[in-house]
Amino acid sequence: MTIKHRVVVAGCGSMANTWVDYALSREDTEIVGLVDIRPESAEAMAERKGLRCPAFTDVKEAITSTGANLVFDVTIPSSHHSVGIAALELGCHVFAEKPLAESMQDCLDIVHTAKRTGRTHAVMQNRRYDPRIRAFRNLIAEGTIGRPGFIGADFFLGPHFGGFREAMASPLLVDMAIHTFDQARFISGADPLTVYCHEFNPPGSWYAGNAMAICIFEMSDGSVFDYRGSWCAEGAPTSWEAAWRVTGERGTAMWDGQGEPFAEVVADKDQTGKFVRDYERISGKTVEMKHTFHHGCLDEMFAALDENRKPETDCSDNLYSMAMVLAALESAKTGNKVRIAEWMNAVHR
Repeated sequence: MTIKHRVVVAGCGSMANTWVDYALSREDTEIVGLVDIRPESAEAMAERKGLRCPAFTDVKEAITSTGANLVFDVTIPSSHHSVGIAALELGCHVFAEKPLAESMQDCLDIVHTAKRTGRTHAVMQNRRYDPRIRAFRNLIAEGTIGRPGFIGADFFLGPHFGGFREAMASPLLVDMAIHTFDQARFISGADPLTVYCHEFNPPGSWYAGNAMAICIFEMSDGSVFDYRGSWCAEGAPTSWEAAWRVTGERGTAMWDGQGEPFAEVVADKDQTGKFVRDYERISGKTVEMKHTFHHGCLDEMFAALDENRKPETDCSDNLYSMAMVLAALESAKTGNKVRIAEWMNAVHR
């Protein structure tokens, strides 16, 4: 098969292993360069994966030297802006790990550069590519519970990471909440309008910064999304996918993030005068997927290039998931409700 995608992998840490393995599984893709500020990391990746491509410390040099047309950005978040802009300006498409960037201005820069250059910049949101969340979304989209009015996500875990997360000012919101916020947009098909957020560090926390947050988002479909999250909750943990409840006009859809989703709706019979109505349980329909999580998201990114369309997690869409994180931080800092579009416009002036 003809090689269509000549890939430079920027960032050769542990996360890059998944990206490299995926590229090696495609007959139309070749890894032509590895980039890392630590040359030994790139060389170790090449040896580990049996790659014969050159190693670089600069992404621009790697692109121009190899004739790459696609960059995998698996660098640390603070490098996503510089790597993404450099790759787009040199004519490459970019598939990047989350987050899009660390600031709203940097996120907007990437979106505008992708549009100006006519190149794709897509962000890894692996939790969309889970058959169970797709079944959950379909259950709601098909009108099973009627028009949704409330979306709730509980995320309570107690991971003892050690290292940089335990020293961050806002570890939960900055490092993890993007997943749940993006899931909420995916489930609802709606974008955020406003947010009020209170973050804090509860008793017993082993984090220096705020490891817990409560956020209330008003969404563009008229629903309210409520997020309750903690990274220092010992006991009775939720799934890493969060535990979800969506209430609608005729019923409620549930997914605990582990099992299969279901809905309970008002039973189709005369219930005149009943104080609490009877309900019928409806199971979500299984969604078949060739690949899931990282590989599923990469499947979609490559398919979008082949079909000359925007991928599901294109930067122009992912911008609004990232806005939920950054606007929530702004709300927590100021103690005020943030009107997200106004705030984004103010940032870009």
